[in-house]
Amino acid sequence: MKRVVILGRGGAGKSTLATTLGTATGLPVIELDKHFWGPALEPTPPARWAVVQNELARADHWIMDGDLGPYDVLKVRLRRADTVLLLDYSFPRCAWQALRRSRERADFWLGVWSWCRRHRPLLIAAITTHAKDAQLVVLRNPRATARFVAQVRDDHRDARS
Repeated sequence: MKRVVILGRGGAGKSTLATTLGTATGLPVIELDKHFWGPALEPTPPARWAVVQNELARADHWIMDGDLGPYDVLKVRLRRADTVLLLDYSFPRCAWQALRRSRERADFWLGVWSWCRRHRPLLIAAITTHAKDAQLVVLRNPRATARFVAQVRDDHRDARS
């Protein structure tokens, strides 16, 4: 696990998982939201976003978290990934976590609501097409995610011993 892409519905905990995995593995974490959204929360144009991702993905080791929905140019980072983590959490869980976190715009909530029906099938197709050699791990709830993180910690601890 050297180049990890974390995807999932808004509010699923992608950034939290990225930080936790970064600490466990020593891999640098790249939070894509910080590179994508402008100061007035305007999205980066797709052609520019592809260039930015190419620059970020050029490194040999990283964890990239972020699922930018209809604004994303996903194939760029998927082509470099060796591991794809898909947080496939329920709407109520994600909505609750998002409400606790901060106020969000209407387009965020539309994306959270329609993720299973609209965006998840597109993600699966993109992963199948652009990351066919990567390991895909689908995590359906926080308990499964905690087990995955514990296994990664154990594996990295054993590798250092």
